Amino acid sequence: MNALAIGASGGIGRALAEAIEARGVRVDRLSRTTDPAIDLTDEASIARAAERLAARAPYTLIIVATGLLHGPSGGPEKSWRQLDAAQLAHSFAVNAIGPALVARHFLPLLAPKERAVIAFLSARVGSISDNRLGGWYGYRASKAALNQLVRTLAIELARSRPATICVALHPGTVDTPLSAPFQRGVPDGQLFTPATSAAHLLRVIDGLSPQDSGALLDWAGETIAP
Repeated sequence: MNALAIGASGGIGRALAEAIEARGVRVDRLSRTTDPAIDLTDEASIARAAERLAARAPYTLIIVATGLLHGPSGGPEKSWRQLDAAQLAHSFAVNAIGPALVARHFLPLLAPKERAVIAFLSARVGSISDNRLGGWYGYRASKAALNQLVRTLAIELARSRPATICVALHPGTVDTPLSAPFQRGVPDGQLFTPATSAAHLLRVIDGLSPQDSGALLDWAGETIAP
């Protein structure tokens, strides 16, 4: 097994990389601060990073542990009155377009014939059918777009690379700076440390089969409706 963690400077990404390494597996890490650096809003940096790591391929696991809940201009939108074109565009650039470009440039680095997994961190709030509270327009919509991209990618891969599994994963509510302002209503026992979330996610990845490809799965391995 040979793994790659993209977004490895974040709380969940770092914990995933450390948990994989604890299994004795080599993990290459990418983020905006690594060498090579990768910025999901800059396709050229994605392409350069893939080119640099091609000599270390093939990988049997690629985890894209990136995401943006809100930018420096303020928290997630609570109302349509707060919708802002630039903020929406940035949400889509980081949460949907960036991961899609990662797939474009890094899929050739996955092992082509043996079981290989590419997993993208998504969120339950990206489920359209599960949306009962409203709000968080940009985050919900961009994660829904990511889930659709993953599903579409999985359909194509089933034809061209049937041993490759492509999934979106919901890590639960994790105690990171991203979630810090929104932890007040989290039920007891459902706020995970990054290490706990990483352990859950790796168990899900371990149990994946080609039939799971294209799904949005939560930290317990349960399918979340689109």
